[in-house]
This record gives sequence, C-alpha cells and structure tokens, in this order.
Amino acid sequence: MQRPELIDFKQERIRTLHLTWIAFFITFYIWFNMAPLATTMLREIEWLTPEHLKVLAIINVALTIPARIVVGALIDRYGPRIVFSGLLITMAFPAFAFAFGNTLTQLMVSRLLLSTIGAGFVVGIRMVAQWFPPKMIGRAEGFYAGWGNFGSAWAAMTLPWFALTFLEKWFNVSDGWRWALFLNGLVGLLYGIFYYFAVRDTPEGVEFQGTKKTQPMTVSSYGDLVQYILWSFPIFGALGLLAWRISRIEITDVDGTTSALISGNMLWLIYGGLAIFYGVHVLKTLQVNLPILKAGVAEEDKYPFASVAALNTTYVANFGAELAVVSMLPAFFEGTFEVTPAAAGLIASSFAFVNLFARPLGGLISDKLRNRKMVMTGYMVGISLGFFGMGFIESAWPIWLAILITVTCSIFVQGAEGATFAIIPLINRRMTGQVAGMAGAFGNVGAVIYLVLYSMVDARTFFFVLAAGAAFSFIYVMLFLKEPQDAFADGMAAS
Repeated sequence: MQRPELIDFKQERIRTLHLTWIAFFITFYIWFNMAPLATTMLREIEWLTPEHLKVLAIINVALTIPARIVVGALIDRYGPRIVFSGLLITMAFPAFAFAFGNTLTQLMVSRLLLSTIGAGFVVGIRMVAQWFPPKMIGRAEGFYAGWGNFGSAWAAMTLPWFALTFLEKWFNVSDGWRWALFLNGLVGLLYGIFYYFAVRDTPEGVEFQGTKKTQPMTVSSYGDLVQYILWSFPIFGALGLLAWRISRIEITDVDGTTSALISGNMLWLIYGGLAIFYGVHVLKTLQVNLPILKAGVAEEDKYPFASVAALNTTYVANFGAELAVVSMLPAFFEGTFEVTPAAAGLIASSFAFVNLFARPLGGLISDKLRNRKMVMTGYMVGISLGFFGMGFIESAWPIWLAILITVTCSIFVQGAEGATFAIIPLINRRMTGQVAGMAGAFGNVGAVIYLVLYSMVDARTFFFVLAAGAAFSFIYVMLFLKEPQDAFADGMAAS
C-alpha cells in the first residue's frame, strides 16, 4: 500500500515541509511563553504588578508588525534558510534576558526585542513555496501554518507544568519559571543551528529567484505605486495606536504614586518618529520604483498590487480577528454563562485548537476547487456570518449552542487564513517574502485595531464589528482580487 505523501519522508520536499513547520512552531512557542507563566511571575516577583504584565503583553506584539515587513524583504534577498536560522538563533538571547530579568526595564526591553520573533511565520511561507507546485501550494502552506501556529497552544499546555511540577515539585528547583523560559529559548537556539544544516532553499536544479537588494517592494504601474504608499500607512499608524494604548496605562511606584508609562511629550515624540520613518519609507519607495517604471517593467515581473491589497484585508479580517478574539473569549464565556475560569479557558481554547485541521483544509479546498478567488470570497462570507451569529450569544442560550457557533466561526476564520496563503505565493514568486510579510503585518494591524475597539465597546458590538470587517473584505476581494496566473500548474512554484 502506498504511503500517504505527508509522511513519505523519502521525499526531500516532505522533509523540508515538516522541518519548516517545526521551526515556525518553535517561534510561536517562544513568542507566547509569557502568558502561561504570568500569574507565577506575579506571585514570585515582589515588585511586579498586574499593570506591569499588561504593559509586557502589549509590548509583546509591538515590533512584530515592522519585523514582518523587514523579514519579508530579507527572505527575498538572502533566502529563507539563512533568515529562519538567524531569527531563531538571535531571538534566543532576548528570551534568556527575559527569563532572568530583575527590573521592569530589563523585562520590557527583552520583551520588545523578542516580539520580532513573531515574524518567523513569513519565512516558512517562502520556503514552502519553493518546494511545491502551484496546484499543491494551498494544502502545503495550510499544513505549515496550521501546525506551526499550534506552538502558542503548546506553550500554554506545557510551560506551567514544566516549571511548577517538573522542575519545582519533582526536582526542587527554585525559580522554576525562569529556567522553563530559559530552556524555551534554548530550544530555539539549538533548532536554529540544526535548521541551517538540515534544509536548503530550493530543490536540486532549481535556482533561487530573489531580489538583488533589501528594499521596498517594486510595483508594476504608477497606480500600483500610489496604492503601495497608501497601504503602507496603516502599518505605521498601528504602531502609533499601540503607543497611545500604552500611554493610557498608569504604573504605581513603590512610594504609592502613579504615573503614565509614556508621558504626553514622549508620546508626541513617538508620533513624530513614526511620521519621519513613514516619510523615509515613501521617499525610498519612490527612489526605487520611479526609475523602474520610467524604463518599463519587464513582463515577467508585472503583478497586480490590488491583489496584495485585497489579501491584506482578508488577513485583517481572519488572523487579526483571531488574535483579538482569543484575547477576550475566556472572559466572555465566564461572564456570560457563569462558568469557572478553567471551564471558560477550555471552551475558548476551541477557537484556536481547530487551527490544526481548519487551516490546512482551507488550503486544500483552494487547491481542489480550482478557483482560488471564489474560495476566498466564500470564506469571508462565512466569517462575517459567524461573527454576526456570535453577537447574539447570551446567557439564555444553551452553552452547547454557543460553543457550536464559536467553533463553526473559527473553522471559517482559520480556513480563510489557509486560503489567503494559498494565493500569496502565486502573486509574484520573486517577492513572495515581501508580499507575505505585508499581509502578515496587516494581520497584526487588525489585531491592534480590534483590541483597541474592544476596550471601548461591549462584547456584542465587538462581534458585529468583526462581522463588518469581514464583509468589507468580501467586497474588496470581489472587486480587486485577480485569480493568479498558472495557479494550478504542475511545475515548481519556485521555477
């Protein structure tokens, strides 16, 4: 009997797929290592307060947005093998610093640096695209992302047990949580070294097609240039919104006085700095693109930036919504149905757990139905209806029905993520890293915007906002997303 291809390790592309999702899994395992041990840190660090933890949680996503853009450009310049290995190795050191930090400044700086590890997801998108033909790209990318994304859940499931039971209870190790975080970072360091020697960027005989310089994206027309500049603004705007959110948090000093973590003057300095960075980005974009457009873009390099913009909206509406929902869902179920925190957490975990099969399923459906745009629009409709239904959940409902609607909505959310990245590698193969980096960054932009909105409205309104976001994305996709050329070809996507 023929072995299923997914476990046929004689094929180099299958080995590369598994080694790459494990690398992504480890990045999320490290990135989300704080939340499971937050209460332990609060109990064992005398000066740490809930306000400090709130700040650290926000900082944990701060640099992920620009990092995905930068890492996307680095991938297209140097190849995914070097970038993934380098990211895992370098991010181990802020993980070590956070594990043994003894002041708020040490914890904040190390956590801020560590937030860049969230860009690891983008690297594997390019690597997997190098090894599978377009007709299989959806299922391959979906499997990579779905199983790699489980690293955050694995951290929540294992780190508290490892720190408190295995280290402290069984082996009487003091500060077990610190050593658990240290070993968490050590896993990334060792795997980064291993990954460098275990994989290569492309199959034998296929040349890596990348960019000659690390620079802003190149576009195909003056209209696309305007779109690119406009779509770059929300990335900087989201960072400003994060800074504003942090400035609303007050820290209580040891003498009992309270003060804002970011003063008004400092906040305006941050706004000014972001404005300067955006201006520099615009100037650099014009400097790179205007000569190319004037000389004429080669036919093989042309691509519709409108499709990139459309996929930016889908990732806001699916991954951005997912990050926001998993942050509030436990409290929502606990308050609505008056269940225990443990039960609420278990129910809420179902939203993320379906990632293991729903995201690969979204990619597989995109491959099988042979119309990637139709699949994308169908998923956006499902997300919109799913969140609309969640907006009506109330205490009078049987809890099983609330869970059913939540899980159904999650299947559409995670499946849409798979469908999004079934298209991204096919838009412009030479710039897959940059396209994936931009879409990935917009997922975090969406999470920031949604979470800030959640702090201003009730849960029902919040779910309706998420439904409206998906509906807007559906319209945008219908109008502007173009079916990629050769989207179901047999040849290698990297060739």
